[in-house]
Amino acid sequence: MAKFTSLPQIQTAIAAGTLTCEALVNNYLKQIEASRQLNIYLEVYAEEALAKARELDQRYQTDPDKVGRLFGMVLSIKDVLCYKDHEVTGGSKILTGFKSLFSATAVERTTAEDAIIIGRVNCDEFAMGSTTENSFYGPTRNAADPSRVPGGSSGGSAVAVQAHTCLASLGTDTGGSVRQPAAFCGVIGMKPTYGRISRYGLLAYGSSFDQVGVLSHSIEDAALLLEIMSGPDDYDSTASQKAVPPYTQQLNFSGKTRIAYLDTALNHKSLDPEVREQCQNLIGTLQQAGHTVEGVDFEYLDYIIPAYYVLTTAEASSNLSRYDGIRYGHRSTHATDLLETYQKSRTEGFGAEVKRRIMLGTFVLSAGYYDAYYTKAQKVRRLIQEKTVEILKNYDFILMPAAPSTAWPLGENINDPVAMYLADIFTVQANMVGIPAIAIPVGQHSNGMPIGLQFMANKFKESELLAFAKWVMEIG
Repeated sequence: MAKFTSLPQIQTAIAAGTLTCEALVNNYLKQIEASRQLNIYLEVYAEEALAKARELDQRYQTDPDKVGRLFGMVLSIKDVLCYKDHEVTGGSKILTGFKSLFSATAVERTTAEDAIIIGRVNCDEFAMGSTTENSFYGPTRNAADPSRVPGGSSGGSAVAVQAHTCLASLGTDTGGSVRQPAAFCGVIGMKPTYGRISRYGLLAYGSSFDQVGVLSHSIEDAALLLEIMSGPDDYDSTASQKAVPPYTQQLNFSGKTRIAYLDTALNHKSLDPEVREQCQNLIGTLQQAGHTVEGVDFEYLDYIIPAYYVLTTAEASSNLSRYDGIRYGHRSTHATDLLETYQKSRTEGFGAEVKRRIMLGTFVLSAGYYDAYYTKAQKVRRLIQEKTVEILKNYDFILMPAAPSTAWPLGENINDPVAMYLADIFTVQANMVGIPAIAIPVGQHSNGMPIGLQFMANKFKESELLAFAKWVMEIG
């Protein structure tokens, strides 16, 4: 069977009678089995997905107008998104065996439009990581080179799409966790404006940063999923009340744009020369096409990562306090009293990186250090927001690398958390400011790995961002 890269391809084949949902799901299940060595899926919903496919085929044969907009869409979901009556563990031992009592709003809205959920995929524990090596269930491997990382924390989602085990995947992006693995795996990764998609049913890491995102092969699929998942939600007070534009009808780009790139980013010492060259090539292509592309000063680039990790670890220390061994999840069998139950359950249940971030967060919030770290980081965040908004008053988009390098070998940075944190240096800005960003594949490194670049736009400018990204991919 052909490898489909967009929902319209699938729906056209079904309409022509050359494909059924059941055959499609069976094909994806074969792909999942063939790629088991990549450690993508933590759980495959084989029988459930086949049953849903058969039901959809029957409904479509009865009346083609009775199926939803995602008819033919086979999705995987990151293991931090709740799906009613299914396990969700956040890639952690502490939630082993826990089944959700409800579905995340993002998941619920896709299934309501007849998407088929084929399984839940691996991720860094509680989305804390840049390589998907921090999972309790072991690392996921990059399909382009299984000796290399897929990026993180949505590495399982990126490889699931890359290896054609599903059409698209729902991931989450706290500091680049959709865009960086998309770049490492040669797929599209879209993070919308903060609040555009409800966070209800998402296991929280950094509540003021977390956002549900999409990984896909096509801009059209990303636009459709975004359109369906977005909108107000009574269960999430941070979800935007703004009307959702018809993204799928606004993908035709025309005219000329003004694009900024950060001089400090393009000349940063951490940037791989070939990634820099791809950036420069794209800048030249855009200028030749008549667009204004200019370098701008951004003096806060090296402050982004320190401020981000102070703020997100502070939020994590609060959010993860709910996993205490009392109400649900792992409970130590070695405890003799209440205090030991807390201590031993959390010690046994959390991995090293999660413990590190909880302790860092607790430290920066503690008396005597709160003003020195947390308050100062909030001030830095405001400066970054103001400077970014100032740039976007004069430019339509900001062009950036999605990562300083291509995917590196498994284990290379696992014992160097600072090196790991610096992998997010170009993606964190969008989360600090709450603006939409998209990573697209632009070429291949001499080491054989994909290279991805990203564009950022002002808040709620997803339509313009998607249309422009589609145009860039078409001319590329």
